[in-house]
Amino acid sequence: MTSTTIDQFAVPGSGPYALTTGPDGALWFTLTGSGGIGRLVPGERPTVHQLEPASGPTIITCGPDDALWFTEYRSHRIGRVTTDGAVTHVVPPTPECGPFGIATGPDGALWFTETTTDRIGRLTPDGDIDEFALPGSGAFPSAITAGPDDGMWFTLNQANAVGRIGMDGSVAVHPLPPPFSAPVGITAGPDGALWFVAIASGHIGRITTGGEATAFALPDPAARPHAITSGGDGALWFTEWGGNRIGSLTPDGRIEAHDLPTPGSEPHGITLGPDGALWAALEIGSLARIASGR
Repeated sequence: MTSTTIDQFAVPGSGPYALTTGPDGALWFTLTGSGGIGRLVPGERPTVHQLEPASGPTIITCGPDDALWFTEYRSHRIGRVTTDGAVTHVVPPTPECGPFGIATGPDGALWFTETTTDRIGRLTPDGDIDEFALPGSGAFPSAITAGPDDGMWFTLNQANAVGRIGMDGSVAVHPLPPPFSAPVGITAGPDGALWFVAIASGHIGRITTGGEATAFALPDPAARPHAITSGGDGALWFTEWGGNRIGSLTPDGRIEAHDLPTPGSEPHGITLGPDGALWAALEIGSLARIASGR
């Protein structure tokens, strides 16, 4: 097993949920419990930009315009915060759409999922919005990421599938075979494939751009993996929300698990930080820094 150290850093507010590295060399994170966007430069004290307390900010990403963009799941809006803390909002055309995942696409737009309306949204930095309907209903599109093939790939949590949308709005859906159940987080891997987590079945999945899926079972079937990211070290790193662990998986199938120091931490989002370490958002009220000796 590789040598891995985990340190935790308390942050103000409540419910750290997702995080990303911003253009300013800081970590930016959502506070879904208290309605805020936090900023942390490793080694310094965190700051928080307050939103409406009940807005429910969820996923955050670095935009194409040197600002941070995030979804507000409970207030049904897309938010933008500049590196100096100025916040603005855009309201999608479809009411009560429950935006969740968001990521920058190869076309310089923000692409986001609408969990309650079976749609994928596209938002340009100057505010133009398009929505694209997905086949079927009740699929609950969740996380979304840019793929290696100039498309956006997303999980369909309730349809047990992974989808792709092209820049022209064309949609392809790849149903997942057993044992996968309830995919959530997804990321582009170092091997030209997409990697995702199946929270209900305790699997990490790999899907090629042609739609061929492979399953990797976690040692703890009740781990409830939530989010996944490419670690920059050739491995995929993921959070185990139910297992209170951070895990890693190499493309050849080697899995390692690392216990978090505090019981009941509820790890959610994970990203590669500006300092070369992995960082995870712990809903208990802190960010975890994971330094691997791989």
